[in-house]
Amino acid sequence: MVRITLTSIAVLAIAVIMAMTGRGGGNFYVPLLVASGQPMHEAATSGQFILVFAAMTAMFVFHKQKMVDWKLALVIDPPTDIMAFIGGYFSGLASGVALKFLLAALLTLAGFLMLLKVRNRPIGQHSRFGFWHRNFGNEEYVVNLWLAIPITAATGLAAGAVGISGGSFKVPLMVLLCGVPMHVAVGTSSAMVAATALMGFLGHSSAGHFDYRWAIPVACVAALGSFLGGRLTLKTKPKTLKTIFALTTLAAAVFMTINAFLSG
Repeated sequence: MVRITLTSIAVLAIAVIMAMTGRGGGNFYVPLLVASGQPMHEAATSGQFILVFAAMTAMFVFHKQKMVDWKLALVIDPPTDIMAFIGGYFSGLASGVALKFLLAALLTLAGFLMLLKVRNRPIGQHSRFGFWHRNFGNEEYVVNLWLAIPITAATGLAAGAVGISGGSFKVPLMVLLCGVPMHVAVGTSSAMVAATALMGFLGHSSAGHFDYRWAIPVACVAALGSFLGGRLTLKTKPKTLKTIFALTTLAAAVFMTINAFLSG
């Protein structure tokens, strides 16, 4: 009971920050659950369950503020969801240590990418087939479907295997490759995170890795944190959100790397 209480307190703080950056927080929840004593595969399943509750809460907050580009989400997210289920179902084929190192490597890459400066690309240069010109609210951007769909599919496979939602990779994809404004990327990612986490959870739970005694109470706390984080996002500058995203992602990579070495 004490471990669940302490874990829930940590999850509350994490959920606030993750909601602000358009992520579910699996890259923190999973190592936290592992550090609390859960085996890697059970932690991955519990992490996905927690993500579903947290992401859906943030999604409702952002949808109300018209920050979710639903058309974009419906086009680039289905490949992620399908591959997340596959990754979750077959995750048992890899050792827990291998999954930890994979997650750490992916998070490091995503964190450094978000430190890069976003280049403004002239809209008129992307009128060819496969480049989707989007007008959303007062924003205008172009989505390179040739890159977006394969990358989101690969992201879903890796995310489902290690028990995260993929928001750490979807936000950089939208901001750096598609020119989506940070606030819209955060809002849209929350919707995609919820769907991917659900598919990953179904894959993991189908393989028999689920401890509801941990997952349910912690998921409720994560939902509260996501609501608070979603409200804070509305008052935070895009550049600040981008920096918070990068630094917290790199911190999660370090945390998971240390945990992998200690358990290896």
